[in-house]
Amino acid sequence: MKLQDLDVIVTAPPAPGWGGRYWILVRLTTDTGITGWGECYASSVGPEAMRHVIRDVFDRHMAGESPENIELMFRRAYSSGFTQRPDLTVMGAFSGLEIACWDILGKDRGRPVWALLGGRMNDRLRAYSYLYPLPHHPMREFWTSPEMASEAAAEMVRRGFTAVKFDPAGPYTIRGGHMPGMRDIAVSIRFCKAVREAVGERADLLFGTHGQFSTAGAIRLGQALEPFLPLWFEEPVPPDDMEAMAQVARTVRIPVATGERLTTKGEFAAVLRAGAAGIVQPALGRAGGIWEARKIAAIAETYNAQVAPHLYAGPVEWAANVHLAASIPNFLLLETIETPFHDALIGGGIRVEDGFVTPPDTPGLGIEVDEDLARAHPWSGDGLHLQMQEAPCDHARGNAFQGGAPAREE
Repeated sequence: MKLQDLDVIVTAPPAPGWGGRYWILVRLTTDTGITGWGECYASSVGPEAMRHVIRDVFDRHMAGESPENIELMFRRAYSSGFTQRPDLTVMGAFSGLEIACWDILGKDRGRPVWALLGGRMNDRLRAYSYLYPLPHHPMREFWTSPEMASEAAAEMVRRGFTAVKFDPAGPYTIRGGHMPGMRDIAVSIRFCKAVREAVGERADLLFGTHGQFSTAGAIRLGQALEPFLPLWFEEPVPPDDMEAMAQVARTVRIPVATGERLTTKGEFAAVLRAGAAGIVQPALGRAGGIWEARKIAAIAETYNAQVAPHLYAGPVEWAANVHLAASIPNFLLLETIETPFHDALIGGGIRVEDGFVTPPDTPGLGIEVDEDLARAHPWSGDGLHLQMQEAPCDHARGNAFQGGAPAREE
């Protein structure tokens, strides 16, 4: 069995667009006719350029190879161009292709992917979600409204979720880390207070940031949030500054989580070695794929750290996250995004029920991608999957940043 054909589909989720502006899906086919699906997470170049990168990585390192030889293909891509260091774009391309190889292997053997990774360690996977507006919430006002957030949190708990995430702390700018203004700190405190009152002891609070603070600013904000006992303080400083993140972790009494913008075991090992985080969040469509993420989980296990696979993408990457989470002993939480489009795109093969996900027993990833649906929603914009704000933090009027891909209205 050899890898033979590649197809790349860029699909754009309909409004409101949870999961980013577009998702890059890849379909691999073997010379025996088995098809596997993968997803490449957001890259720093546009989707049309990524098509060419994905094609080059496949043609150069994978075409004609057995899908079993994942380690060999990874080393080829990792070493490409005389580098042997993480390249965000190349690893993003390879990761999606690697996920598709696992889908092929599972289908060929008639077994779910988790069974090929050491078996099922976890029968039920505890899931969490961002807080999103309820139907009656004004979209633009939701992101700075503690009252609306508390309503959304109560609804998530009613549906069975035992953890909810929100990130009201101000903009993620191209300027790097900044000191949060008192307005942003006050809004963050009000959010935590309102959500904690709404969910009580029934759910954990996950405080999200995206590396937007200086070291001192992250400490200042984190210490203000300690009374509400969040389960984690996510990526409080830029992700490649390990010492700064370690300083935050030593100073703030909230566990630090990080990983969505890191790739390969080398970068995650550096985080753990520095004592910068006790929770790692690999995005499988970027981190190197399922096998590399399995190594990351093993390294984390030696540091007594837990794994919470990241998701701000489509349901194919989510399916890969599910199989990884099912197979590791140090799994913590599974990020989820629930929309009709996410569900329809994978034929309802995997779902959240009462706040938990049951790993599928069907072969491969356990999903059936609706290719016609994916092609019926092509991306036609000129933005990237996620983008940072160019304007600086507004200390005079406050901030109402809606994230890297603001919601679209019908």
